[in-house]
Amino acid sequence: MERYDLVYRLYDEYDTKTLREYQEFVDVFPAIDSRAALEHWQEANTVLEERKDEIRGDFAAGETFAEVVARATREQAFTALDLGAKYDRAVNVLVLDVDETLRSAGGTDNEIPRDTLHMLTEFHEAGIPIVICTGQTLENVKGFAIQGLGSEIVHSGDLSIVYEAGTGVFTPGHGANTKQLLYEDLDEEIRTVFDDVRSRVLPEAPTDLRRGCHLQGNEFNVTMKPNYETGTSQARAVIDEALVYLIDLLADAVGAALEVGSKSPRDEGSDGDEKDGGGPDNSGDGNGTRTIAGNTVSEWTRAFYADQDPEIRAVLESERAYPDLDADSTPSELTDVLERIDVAYYEADAAEIGSLELNKVVGVERALDVLGIDDPFALVMGDSKSDLRVMKWVDDNDAGIAAAPEHSSQDTLDHVLRTDDLVFDQGKSVDVLRTVYALNLLARLE
Repeated sequence: MERYDLVYRLYDEYDTKTLREYQEFVDVFPAIDSRAALEHWQEANTVLEERKDEIRGDFAAGETFAEVVARATREQAFTALDLGAKYDRAVNVLVLDVDETLRSAGGTDNEIPRDTLHMLTEFHEAGIPIVICTGQTLENVKGFAIQGLGSEIVHSGDLSIVYEAGTGVFTPGHGANTKQLLYEDLDEEIRTVFDDVRSRVLPEAPTDLRRGCHLQGNEFNVTMKPNYETGTSQARAVIDEALVYLIDLLADAVGAALEVGSKSPRDEGSDGDEKDGGGPDNSGDGNGTRTIAGNTVSEWTRAFYADQDPEIRAVLESERAYPDLDADSTPSELTDVLERIDVAYYEADAAEIGSLELNKVVGVERALDVLGIDDPFALVMGDSKSDLRVMKWVDDNDAGIAAAPEHSSQDTLDHVLRTDDLVFDQGKSVDVLRTVYALNLLARLE
């Protein structure tokens, strides 16, 4: 009998819903120093094993099927079968974003749910390495990883942290390869630009931005975060303003690195309004007033990134900072540098610049190398454009599958819907983890 028929029989003939409820209770029951609580847990575990024994005795692969129904709903089990039929492979590594993926401020008080954490420990016990892939700082990620997963897993040698969206990789237990600062491989010109922006971003910011934003404690990327709750109207307003400011500051740093033109008299403290290249200074602020090809570097830079990302263009338009320029006409010496620098906008959450030579794909590749995974087939879970790059990478290389929460960026959601339709509700990353866990169990039946 084919596996599909066996799975139909499982969910038709057994009370799998109750069995899963017992399994979840046993898995996530909190540690309580109480004899009564312990006895209650032991009773539930006994009933669970009795129900599993029924399945174990009725099927040739009873142990596997008992574990499948204990973890996965009917829909999840059949999705697992479909994935197995399509790819004929089990997942051998998890690549997981954190914010708004494993945890969600809207649905889980910004904590990773206990059932999600437990499933991650189940994967670890099954020998599946975990790569945490996030834009957060290393210290933040280490903190929640140790608190949520435990020091033993974090230091097991089978967990790696790709932090700041790929600028560094931390893989405890691997000697000289434990911490790798990937940004040190960048050339001097790009590092100088980032150093310039970082040193000036808050000191030179307008008063409302200095009061309304803070810098995330990154090692390399420059990320402006709101001092308001993420997602609020105040956060949206200050991040929209921060995006324009950050682009202009980047433009000035790039102009200085390239030694393009010279500062206008206004920037040198005079009241002059003419630039060396001719024409009035219409950049809109004191930054980026170097000129090239008849326009300010700031204007060319705004046009360049507006052309790259419709969300950035929309913000520039709403802030009355969108230049009427053809991005294709941006001087080549400027585009040669801008094409290596990423400007990211996360609505009501962050404005950021990073290196396109250092992204989550680069970080994941390095993490897989350190972990010794030569032929990856990954589950990639994320919600943003930076996660989308990893999803496309595994898709292009037949190296995995992608999943995303329903509130993901539209491009990310479109990709996931177009591939395997692994979209989960806010705060319910555990649903996909259970599906993939079932996929791996069923793969044993080959």
